[in-house]
Amino acid sequence: MKKQLLIILTLSIGVHFMFFGNPNETVFDEVHFGKFISAYYTGEYYFDIHPPLGKLAIAGFVKIVDFRPEYNFTEIGKEFPDKKYLALRLLPTIAGTLLPLIIYLLILELGISHMAAFTGALLIIFDNALLTQSRLILLDPFLLLFGFTSLLFYFRYRRQSQPQHSHILTLPIRSFMRRKENMRMLWNSNLFLMAVFAGLAISIKWTGLSFVALPIAIESYEKFKTLLTNQSYDRFVSSVLNLAKFASFFFISLVIYFSIFALHFALLPKPGPGDAFMKPDFREQNIVKNIWNLNIEMYKSNQRITASHPYSSQFYTWPFMARPIYYWVKDTARIYFMGNPVIWWTSSAAVLAGLWLIAREVWDMIKTKKLFTSRYSLVVILLGGYWLNLLPFVGVKRVMFLYHYLTALIFAIIMLVYLIDKNLFDPNIRPSSVEAFRANKNSRKIFTGIIIAAIAVFIFFAPLSYGLPLSSKAYGARVWFASWR
Repeated sequence: MKKQLLIILTLSIGVHFMFFGNPNETVFDEVHFGKFISAYYTGEYYFDIHPPLGKLAIAGFVKIVDFRPEYNFTEIGKEFPDKKYLALRLLPTIAGTLLPLIIYLLILELGISHMAAFTGALLIIFDNALLTQSRLILLDPFLLLFGFTSLLFYFRYRRQSQPQHSHILTLPIRSFMRRKENMRMLWNSNLFLMAVFAGLAISIKWTGLSFVALPIAIESYEKFKTLLTNQSYDRFVSSVLNLAKFASFFFISLVIYFSIFALHFALLPKPGPGDAFMKPDFREQNIVKNIWNLNIEMYKSNQRITASHPYSSQFYTWPFMARPIYYWVKDTARIYFMGNPVIWWTSSAAVLAGLWLIAREVWDMIKTKKLFTSRYSLVVILLGGYWLNLLPFVGVKRVMFLYHYLTALIFAIIMLVYLIDKNLFDPNIRPSSVEAFRANKNSRKIFTGIIIAAIAVFIFFAPLSYGLPLSSKAYGARVWFASWR
């Protein structure tokens, strides 16, 4: 495990910091976030449709280089006057570098093999879209790092709270274990950290709410399943109370969220362009009311955005990467937000395979009139995480982009490595048997093949991720479809 972690960290540092700072010009949404970060130095109030943590974090970080708001981020392609912009890009790059380590540990917590976890981490490292998004002054690297770290602690809590060898426990011992678990839930470091990182994720973007919704959905299902097998009134009350105790940890997330807004207001005491979005007397309001009004205005502004964009796309096209995004172009060099086709398309196939497995299980359940088995419980969890990060975009009317798919993509990648493990490892085969040896050997071949293919395709598209010059012929060879132009 330590060796794999070291390899993952080394590769991630190399991939993320190669050509660090290139180009030395404003790229895509840096024109917005650069202005917002500068506002914390001028004190002039600004308005953004996203919560402030990402901008606050970068603004605080760049104080180490004595950053000054001398550059106005007016347009894409404008050259930076000095090297201080590197500090602005450094924190998102560090977040992107650490993400593969978190995904590796999360996959292990889900009970998937070390080889699968290692493969999943490498697929995160060598995805061109995830790399591109973490090399610039953008927010998604923080959202992904905080959100999946929250899930890591949640699944660690679940693993540690499961009683071992429960099938041989007598009733009194089961009752004792249940009471012990209730007491442990009252203060649990994993649940505390789960809530802290969930709060940080929500404070980056509202889509971070999916990292709250998934654990609550899992715990609710567990309690519901228990009630189906034991329908006593006492059991019902106990289940409801336990679910309430679990959900109460997310009060910590709420406190973090509102505290960050309070800091946001405190650092922006002067009139600025954001005043137009607030009530005239907002500077004279109890801080709580201002936070509430700002969040309402953020929601309304999201709904009011009707402008079109040539590189926008609909949510149902994202798994197939139908419409990548031009971030920056100068002469023969370009930055193009697009994923690694090997990773995106195989992970999308894994999601379809997962849906098929569940549909087949539901059909069998209907025929046999039995409850859903736990055989595919992890498939359901991963599909839940995937759709929680995709379906909400169905109701979004404003312009959307391919980068909105990144959270769902990571769930799809985990599904991919899990299904490879599941199809090649039979729980009925004894670990020392010949069949187990062959299954292990076959899985390694598949994992190795995916890794080699992903790295090869990553290298092929890397010039479009790093903003390196390409001849017309070389660029044309990388534009496989008309919709990619």
